[in-house]
Amino acid sequence: EVQLQASGGGLVQPGGSLRLSCAASGFTFSQYAMSWVRQAPGKEIEWIAAINNGGGSTNYADSVKGRFTISRDNAKNTLFLQMNNLKPEDTAVYYCAKAPIRGRGTQVTVSS
Repeated sequence: EVQLQASGGGLVQPGGSLRLSCAASGFTFSQYAMSWVRQAPGKEIEWIAAINNGGGSTNYADSVKGRFTISRDNAKNTLFLQMNNLKPEDTAVYYCAKAPIRGRGTQVTVSS
């Protein structure tokens, strides 16, 4: 059974940083591309970043490009999302995903 558990969320002021982690299990992590998606209150799911299985290729949504960095540690079956210069509009529940499965999310709230 695929299990994806995101952690590291919290309350941060605008301009602050957070680093999210996602612990993966139930599949061979190093063989799959992974993504981060988020869902803000009352809005649809938004894809924000993806990384290939080896970690050498990444893609970002325009809304986070230049501020967020996706990475992975295949030895530890862990996906990361470094989020810098956070804005109030980044407030959402963040999920890691192995398409089409989305794991348990972590809340990020950006507010002064």
